Amino acid sequence: MKKGILITAITIFSTTVQGKVDVCVFDLLGKSGEAYKSVEEWALAAKAWNADLNLIPYQDEAKAQNDFDTGRCDGVAMTSMRARKYNKFAGSIDALGAVTNNSIAQKAITYALDPRNKHRLVTKLNGDEFEVAAIAQIGLAYVYVRDKTINTIEKGKGKKFAYLHYDQAQKMIVERLELVGVPSEISDFAKKFNNGQVDVIAAPAYAYKPLEISKGLGSNGAIFDFPVINLTADIILRPNKFPKGFGLKSRAWAIKQLPKNFSTIARLEADIPAKYKQALSSEDRHRYQKMMRDGRIELTQLGVYDPVMMRVLKRARCAVERTNFECSLSGE
Repeated sequence: MKKGILITAITIFSTTVQGKVDVCVFDLLGKSGEAYKSVEEWALAAKAWNADLNLIPYQDEAKAQNDFDTGRCDGVAMTSMRARKYNKFAGSIDALGAVTNNSIAQKAITYALDPRNKHRLVTKLNGDEFEVAAIAQIGLAYVYVRDKTINTIEKGKGKKFAYLHYDQAQKMIVERLELVGVPSEISDFAKKFNNGQVDVIAAPAYAYKPLEISKGLGSNGAIFDFPVINLTADIILRPNKFPKGFGLKSRAWAIKQLPKNFSTIARLEADIPAKYKQALSSEDRHRYQKMMRDGRIELTQLGVYDPVMMRVLKRARCAVERTNFECSLSGE
């Protein structure tokens, strides 16, 4: 009898106490980057949720994803564009032209992380289960050009654009604008711009200083004040490797971090020299909005974007700009 009790106690203990869980963390700057530091704060908070996490830094996002896919890690922090394959709902916050300011971005992330959406944040892929444990803002991406005279779609035709090869939306927009697409990674797109291999890139303020994009802008470059895409980061987990209820606690923590997150983004955007910022005409803004709307609708029909998130983002845009042309249209 005593032996049976002992075996039962050992079994219970072994199912409630877990060893360290490896989490792959992508940050262009490795351990010194803001993203890595944020994940460190998350890992520290996770101790209160009975999880002991071992963070592994990566400066190559493709390598981080590959190690997650092959089981080297049971969690991964990466950009949502790459994480979209694990969860389309969260990944669609980064849809083409769908988020036009930081206020809408914050509302969208808060909505996605709400406990009422917990069923949308757990998915199965090839027999494996994945869960979105956190979403953070990286920032709105604007178009950077080496020559400020490239200030319309027409003038951009034939120019070289470094796009992220795994993002179907970027590939589509490159083709529609008749740009010459140069397939790139996060780790090298800015280098190509800085050394003159490409004429145009899209990047958030987060990338401006660490990637030294001012070198590519030089004395004749410009940044257009029209956000083409919003960039977020996700933490994706294999939930069976974490304590029960970990995802809900993690997302509640992530929501509380958003004010600080967006405050950092605002500071980074304000730090970009005003001399580079160039406004588009209202006519061009309208043209580009329509073009990106058509692209979003097509990509949603193709299954790239989540239709529920597309409706949420449209409502958010129209709450801010009620007179916008799209607010009277159906389709999203």
